[in-house]
Amino acid sequence: MSKLTQLNNRREFLKTSVAAAAGLGCLSLGLKAQHSLHHQTLEDAANTHNMMVVGLKTVYLSHLPMFDDVTEDGTDFTSPHRRQVILEATFSQAGRDVTKLYANDRLSHPGVKMYTLKPAKFVLGRVDPKGEAVKRFRGKAVFRGHLERPGKRVIIGVAGDDPQNGSFDVNVKNVVHFHKFDPKGTKPTHLEYLLFGKGPELFLAHFITLPDDFDQIISVKIPGHGFTDAQLSKGMHVVFAERGNNSLERMKEKHMAPGDFQVPDGTPKTLPVEVVREFYFEESELAVNPSFDVATEEEKKSGFPE
Repeated sequence: MSKLTQLNNRREFLKTSVAAAAGLGCLSLGLKAQHSLHHQTLEDAANTHNMMVVGLKTVYLSHLPMFDDVTEDGTDFTSPHRRQVILEATFSQAGRDVTKLYANDRLSHPGVKMYTLKPAKFVLGRVDPKGEAVKRFRGKAVFRGHLERPGKRVIIGVAGDDPQNGSFDVNVKNVVHFHKFDPKGTKPTHLEYLLFGKGPELFLAHFITLPDDFDQIISVKIPGHGFTDAQLSKGMHVVFAERGNNSLERMKEKHMAPGDFQVPDGTPKTLPVEVVREFYFEESELAVNPSFDVATEEEKKSGFPE
């Protein structure tokens, strides 16, 4: 079954995004004076923001982003998924912590790389720590496997669309990283990641900027060095100066390379990074012309086909 036949709310938005962006553009002109008077900003409608789930002792969620088209004034992408967001979270149901249901399942299935979360519709922008910074949203299901592909199994919640408001709570303990893609921004020349985790459980997420980019999450070791939870809590930038910022030169399983760590409130360090496992890799959906029905060669080689 191809990606194209499994379109859900996240992807179906592309069908109407251009028209919606145009409508919002007209609306924003009409409301400009009102906006200045009431100090309000337009926000996206609630949407389904699917996420990767990684971690055992501490659970992390990584939003599955997309770019789509650009607004007429060239200042924004039209997709509601135009943000890279990484959250530390727990799951609770009827007042009971059910996070261990996921952790225990992952321990019982060590060969499975991908676990995913399907939340109920919510406004992703409200998670921004510089704004409203909501601490909870509803989840529909946590899946073993990719929720948009065959073979998935429900671990927490329910597989269907009901209940519409979700069946459990996703509790945001910390916003590790949050940024909206800027069409007028620049893409790093060298390969760049965000380091997050706690103790020995460390992950790198590729820092995403502009179309023809890629999404990737890998677990890593940094031999002979440790960082504090506080230093890791906001996603430490790591640059691999010897590698170009493209999927072919990305860090892969069993790779070891020196990384330049931008330590917050500290001295930058160059340290060896060893890749343990690649949990997720996607590039076709982050292209200038996103593709859902054909996997790229790199996706196939990495074991993340359509």
